[in-house]
Amino acid sequence: MNRCYLTARGMTVGYDGVPLIRDIALEIERGEIVALIGPNGSGKSTILKSLARQLRLLGGQVFVDGEELQRLSGGNLARKMAVMLTDRTKPELMTCRDVAAVGRYPYTGRLGLLTDADEAKVDAALAAVQALELRDRDFNAISDGQRQRVLLARAICQEPEIIVLDEPTSYLDIRHKIQLLSILRDMARQGITVILSLHEIDLARKLADRIICVKGDTIARCGAPEEIFDEAAIRELYDLDEGAFDPMFGSVELPRPMGAPRTFVLSACGTGAPVYRALQRSGEPFAAGILYENDVDCRLARRLAAEVVTERPFMPVSDAAFERALALMRGCERIIDAGVEIGETNARMAELIELARQLPGYNTLLN
Repeated sequence: MNRCYLTARGMTVGYDGVPLIRDIALEIERGEIVALIGPNGSGKSTILKSLARQLRLLGGQVFVDGEELQRLSGGNLARKMAVMLTDRTKPELMTCRDVAAVGRYPYTGRLGLLTDADEAKVDAALAAVQALELRDRDFNAISDGQRQRVLLARAICQEPEIIVLDEPTSYLDIRHKIQLLSILRDMARQGITVILSLHEIDLARKLADRIICVKGDTIARCGAPEEIFDEAAIRELYDLDEGAFDPMFGSVELPRPMGAPRTFVLSACGTGAPVYRALQRSGEPFAAGILYENDVDCRLARRLAAEVVTERPFMPVSDAAFERALALMRGCERIIDAGVEIGETNARMAELIELARQLPGYNTLLN
C-alpha cells in the first residue's frame, strides 16, 4: 500500500476561533476518492475549506505528501492542490477560456505568460468537460451548470496531485453529472487524490472509495461504501423520520400510503415497480404478491406496500402464501395484473391469476 498522501491528526475546524468539528483524523491514499456526506450545515464545507487552507485550522495538523499544509508556500500548494468550492466566482471581463487558463498560472513565470503548450492544455481541459464551445463567452453570462464545467476545466489545467471539490454536481443535469464524475474517476486512476462533498448519496456510494459521515462536532463514521450505506446508518445520519433509503439501489423512497390495501398488484421481476410508484404517488394503499424474496419487485414492495405476500426463493408457491394472496385479492376493490411470467417453480401463480380474473375488480391496467 502507498504511503498516505494526505494525513490529518487532531484536526479541528470552525469559524472565528469557534470550533465546529474537533479531532478529525484522516489518512487518505494517493489516487483515492473520498466523499463527505451528511446533513446541511454539518460542516462538510468547513472541512474542505480548511483542507484547502481557505480557513485557518483551529487545532491539529494536516500533512500533504509528507509536508505540513501550513508550511507550504502558495506556489507549491497551487501546484499540488486544485480547489473547486461552491462560492460563486464572478470574475470581471473574463471569458470562459480566461477562467480555465487561470489553472496554468502556477506553472508560468513572473509575467504570467502562457506558452503554446499551456494554451493547448487549456483547450484540452475545456474539451474534456465538453465546454470548448464556451471558450469565447463571458463567464458571467453562462448558466450555473456551464460555470461548473468551466471551473472543473480550470482545475484540470492545474494538473494537481489532489483536487478538493464542494458539491461539484450542483446545477448539473444528469448527463453532465455523469460526465463530471467519470472525469474524477479517471483522474483518480491517474493517481490524483479526490476529496469532495456530495448531497446525492447515491452518487457518493457509486463513486467514492471511502465515505466520511459528518454530523455533530465529530466525524460520525468513516469507511468503505459497503460499510456505510446500510439503511439504519443513513437513517441515523440524516435523522430520517419518514421514508427510507435503499442501500441496494441507492434510492430514497417516500413514505408508504397508510391504511388497509384497496388494490392488489400481481407482478414479478420488475413489472410491479412502476405500478407501486404510481399507487404511492396517488396515496393509495396496496398489497402485492406472490413475490419471491429475491425478486427486485419484492424489495421495493416491502417499502411501499401495506402488505406483501412472499415466498422463499426457488420454492414452489406454498398453500399459506396462496391462501393469503387470494384473501387479500378478495378484500381489495381492484386487482392490477402487471404481468407475471410463469415457470415451473411458480406454476401456481397461473391458478391465482385465473382466480383473480373471475373477481369484479380485476384489471390489467393502472387507471
